[in-house]
Amino acid sequence: MIGFSVLIIFTSMAILRPLVTWHDVNATNLSNIKASPSILHVLGTDEAGRDIYTRIVDAGRVSLSVGLAASSIAAVIGTILGMVSGYAGGKLDDLLMRFTELIMTFPTFFAIIVLVALVGPNVFNLMLVIGFLGWTGKARLVRGQVLSLREMDYIMAARALGASDKRQIFIHILPGIMGYVAVASMLTIAAAILTEAGLSFLGLGVQIPQPTWGNMMTAAQSLYTLEHHPWIWMPPGIAISFTVIAVNFMGDGLRDALDPRTRID
Repeated sequence: MIGFSVLIIFTSMAILRPLVTWHDVNATNLSNIKASPSILHVLGTDEAGRDIYTRIVDAGRVSLSVGLAASSIAAVIGTILGMVSGYAGGKLDDLLMRFTELIMTFPTFFAIIVLVALVGPNVFNLMLVIGFLGWTGKARLVRGQVLSLREMDYIMAARALGASDKRQIFIHILPGIMGYVAVASMLTIAAAILTEAGLSFLGLGVQIPQPTWGNMMTAAQSLYTLEHHPWIWMPPGIAISFTVIAVNFMGDGLRDALDPRTRID
């Protein structure tokens, strides 16, 4: 619930950004560069005189959107391939799992860097690239659960009563794996946010002037700023940390809530 509350706060601020901020996100003030926190600028200003609080809130839109969209893409691909592989079995199972293992052998972060460099660094490309390379773990997880569920008595009973493959998959098997997919998807959101932050920090993600928590951290590359202007790089770092921790807390909570083996009578 703590993780859920933190995410609700961050998400609400991102959605209601015009209502919770009072500066333009890209408005510069060269006479007020790197100003320390004050009543007018609660988190100070950056190297271009832009209000850091406003940019933090606006950056949350991008970072949270990338995490949610990439996780959803990965969940759909992983669930479909895992269910097909686990239910069909045989040669198709071997083919899909070898393909999955082939994708897993590539260093994911470097593969994302290469693909982003090829297709161009923007929000939508980041969502697609991270999502299309983040499904492998879910596919293996879903396959393992389907292999277990398809041998359960209620599935065998449905098969004996003449239920079609489509009905067995979508009516009987899919509800049994959704809890695992939900937990894995929550953890993927955290990984996607960190990946986007890393790419943007390296200049390969969302490009300035559009703020993200990652590209706002590039100010920390300057040793002078790192030592004397902590209000420029600490707020986006704290936002990333709090969001990732909150998502992981929610993942742990969902796992405990959805797994009957963790319940104590």
